[in-house]
Amino acid sequence: MSFGEIVHTFFSNIKDTRWQEWVSTLTQIASVWYAKKNNVLVYPTGIIGVLLAAYVYYFLARPPLYADAILNLYYFAMSVYGWYNWVQKKEEGSLVYPINWCTKKELWFGLGFFLFSWIAIYFLLISITDSNTPVLDSLVSSSAITAMWWMAKRKVENWLAWIFSNIVAIPLNFYKGFILFTLMYVLFLILAWMGYTEWKKTAKQHAAH
Repeated sequence: MSFGEIVHTFFSNIKDTRWQEWVSTLTQIASVWYAKKNNVLVYPTGIIGVLLAAYVYYFLARPPLYADAILNLYYFAMSVYGWYNWVQKKEEGSLVYPINWCTKKELWFGLGFFLFSWIAIYFLLISITDSNTPVLDSLVSSSAITAMWWMAKRKVENWLAWIFSNIVAIPLNFYKGFILFTLMYVLFLILAWMGYTEWKKTAKQHAAH
């Protein structure tokens, strides 16, 4: 595809973008910004965004991005779980889940969860769906599943998982014609790196006390 064709495709798809994609994009951007700032508003804004994204991926994509649609329903469930975790405090007033690094057990569990999810989602896609992007679709989903789990526990590693997931999601969404979502994932990639650097500093300060 030439540069001119890419530009034409970009403006054509922006023009045809549905309102669900616009609202989902804006609320998810707000959610990632709040996550970077360690603000619990990451979850209510995220819930709106992921439910609309699930609708877009399942009902508007042709063929549907099944794994991404299901993934956004998982995001919804984990958002409720994470919202609960983030507001929990100990008797002395400190947070039950402060920003911190994974323990070795949490790290290996997360990596194992990622590999299991990738294999399971891939075989599910090739067995019972008409997905034409099963490898990338399952890779985005499995890495994001792990990221969401670590984020609910306020683990620094969640940003590394998001960075990887976003790198894969950018070309996948462009290929599917979701230009607004493509731009969103580019922004997510930048915000994920910023979040990682900020949370890393906070975790270091927490460990020093």
